[in-house]
Amino acid sequence: MKRVIFACVHNAGRSQMAATFFNAMADPQKARAVSAGTHPGERVHPEVVSVMREVGIDLANARPQKLTAHLAKGVHLLVTMGCGDECPVVPGAKRADWPLPDPKGRPVEEVRRIRDEIRDRVARLIAAEGWKRTG
Repeated sequence: MKRVIFACVHNAGRSQMAATFFNAMADPQKARAVSAGTHPGERVHPEVVSVMREVGIDLANARPQKLTAHLAKGVHLLVTMGCGDECPVVPGAKRADWPLPDPKGRPVEEVRRIRDEIRDRVARLIAAEGWKRTG
């Protein structure tokens, strides 16, 4: 099974959405995702919790976590989302950068657009890697 990490600065928005969508769409026998941040916040941004609830996903109890070397060990793919130079290099891992705006404090319409863009990117990634859930 392949492991994917979605990483951003606070692990309170983009990366949380990406990992949640990934785990809902990917075959759990083929790949699983986690999310982490270089400077994790205390909670997921309320605007993110709200727009994810609109699509039937509850992130109210999700907790940001720090991106550590231990967490990244053995990862197949690191997808960075705005942490720039602060995101570590993970030896042996593929790396992709998704330059998406931070949803914190943005109007709900913008947060929805970010959410939908993340969902679309995750779906394309899963399809490209052959990790789609069957059945």
